[in-house]
Amino acid sequence: MSVALPSVARLTQAAKESVSGLPRAFWWLWTSTLVNRLGGFVAPFLAMYLTVDRGYSATYAGLVGALHGLGGAVSALGAGVMTDRLGRRPTLLIAQSATAVSVAVLGFVEHPVAIAAVACFVGMATNGSRPAVQAMMADIVAPEDHIRAYSLNYWAINLGFAFSAAVAGLIAEHGYLALFLGEAMMTLLCAVVVFVKLPESRPVRKGTAGKEGKEGAEGTADEPEIGLGTVLRDRSFMAVVALSFLIASLIQQGFVGLPVAMGESGLSSTDFGLAIAVNGVLIVAVQIPVTRFIERHREPTRLLIGAALLIGYGFGLTAFAGSVAIYALTICVWTMGEIINTPIQMGLVARLSPAHGRGRYQGVYVLSWSLAALVAPLTAGAVIDHYGADVLWAGCAAVGTLAAVGYASLMRAVGPGAERGDGVGEPAGDGSRTDRTVSAG
Repeated sequence: MSVALPSVARLTQAAKESVSGLPRAFWWLWTSTLVNRLGGFVAPFLAMYLTVDRGYSATYAGLVGALHGLGGAVSALGAGVMTDRLGRRPTLLIAQSATAVSVAVLGFVEHPVAIAAVACFVGMATNGSRPAVQAMMADIVAPEDHIRAYSLNYWAINLGFAFSAAVAGLIAEHGYLALFLGEAMMTLLCAVVVFVKLPESRPVRKGTAGKEGKEGAEGTADEPEIGLGTVLRDRSFMAVVALSFLIASLIQQGFVGLPVAMGESGLSSTDFGLAIAVNGVLIVAVQIPVTRFIERHREPTRLLIGAALLIGYGFGLTAFAGSVAIYALTICVWTMGEIINTPIQMGLVARLSPAHGRGRYQGVYVLSWSLAALVAPLTAGAVIDHYGADVLWAGCAAVGTLAAVGYASLMRAVGPGAERGDGVGEPAGDGSRTDRTVSAG
């Protein structure tokens, strides 16, 4: 007992340090994210619903999945603009309400054209909340805590996904309609949390407070108008977006190229499920302690380079896998890269985003993941069909190397401010520092 007690005390202290000092509004936003992901039943089972329950072909299911991704890509930019113009809170409420309605409708429509159209709208509505969530997080959390906040949010996403994926299979046994209605109800609950507990956090320019009231955070006086053109001309930020696209395209292969390759090796869908479960379990288990290491390390350049190499070569090692255990081992490698990359990269996006343009900046960043979700399946299928899976995995290693070189060049261009985590863009809005004294939760 004398040996175990200090260990427990250290773990307790580490947990307190991981969650302490963040404003109360962050925890309500975190709760809404968790609730939303706990109810994310439809997306993982959409293809199975269309082929098994509805009897459509795999080609049609792929088309519907692509339209779902296309809707998300379109909404990324539109939601980013809404986040800056209407505000974070209204954009969240509109997106979540639209998601609840469209997901429920998707459970009832039967005509193939109607299913495809509604699925596209579901993708638009679902992705519409992401720029607002990430912009609001940057508003309410102090710059030095951005990495920790985004890491905790990412942890909630994966915890919710792991739960919903497990529960969805059981719910589906009683009929797929229950999945659609269950997600609709959970999304509405998420909207209620936002409506009741989260105030608007959008920075307000001086001279506009009389028009917009006091619910927004105070902005800077001389900040120029931010448009999508401004974002696209921001070379440093667009370099982050390009690198994000490369990393996202690699991670997508874990859910696109990997199951196909395992199937060609004679392994079953159950084998793939067991192997890929390592991804979610590992993220939930080590995301928070790894983030504590990242905050102490304070050298994001080396970490981003190392993460890119872990992701690229983790997939490259898949060429040598032949059993479920070895596949699971390769998943561990690239998942560790994902765990390191995600909070640092999202923190970098927040630091590079001017306060009054965070919605647009986050929208373009989200677009990089949406485009990767479209491109990765097409690339994986074409490469495997024409050249074999081993060429795909070798290509992943090459892309990981390219991303590592890109991160090295980017961080040299951004300068020492980003290295220290001092913040490159505008500081967080009102409440980001004063609220740090409020007890978390």
